[in-house]
Amino acid sequence: MAQLYTGTSGWAYPSWKPEFYPAKLAQAKFLPFYATQLNTVEVNFTFRQLLKETTVQKWIAETPAAFRFGVKAHQVITHIKRLKKTEDFVPRFLATIEPLARAGKLGPILFQLSPNMKADQSVLAEFLTLLPHGVAAAFEFRHESWFSNDTFNLLKAHNRALCVAETEERTTPDVVTADFCYYRYRKPDYTAEERRAMVSRIREHLAAGRDVFAYFKHEETPQGARYAVEVLKEFSPASG
Repeated sequence: MAQLYTGTSGWAYPSWKPEFYPAKLAQAKFLPFYATQLNTVEVNFTFRQLLKETTVQKWIAETPAAFRFGVKAHQVITHIKRLKKTEDFVPRFLATIEPLARAGKLGPILFQLSPNMKADQSVLAEFLTLLPHGVAAAFEFRHESWFSNDTFNLLKAHNRALCVAETEERTTPDVVTADFCYYRYRKPDYTAEERRAMVSRIREHLAAGRDVFAYFKHEETPQGARYAVEVLKEFSPASG
């Protein structure tokens, strides 16, 4: 049965007290509490540094079995090498998140490309062959030139998701390219109507048997976390 995983892009925000985190909760207890409210988080600091084994084991211990960690790929892959000649670094990066995979807690890896990286299908095609089949991956393209059938068909051929990123400046076309979907809701506020449209689209995916990973923007306010909780409750058994 397809599952919805929804959360935010990070959890370590003291400014979320007291609306999300209890006022007296120690920051060291944020992740265990977060995991009682939401069932996934997108880890962004892996963009700048490789995970330590001790950190990963702590996360595994502090979250329930059904919890998933989405992980942003390191900048060496996406911004420095720009997907080229990454055959040495990709295995090194994947090795750092392998404990999450072994624990059954690894969500998709997000490859977020630089805004000034224009479409190059041959570079993407070569990079896709490097990724192990068992690793779920989503690609966030931030240059308009990528939004074409050539890109979508290439992703479909490798069962890689197009990350549908929604910002105030641009929204990625909502095209299904894999057996799961990946959304990044980046606007600071969403109307009730917009949230109903999200829920409706998620229902379509789940009915078609596709897992959905949806991440709201992490801000100084807990609004994104509250949106995520609200959306997740729409799909809880209690809500029917």
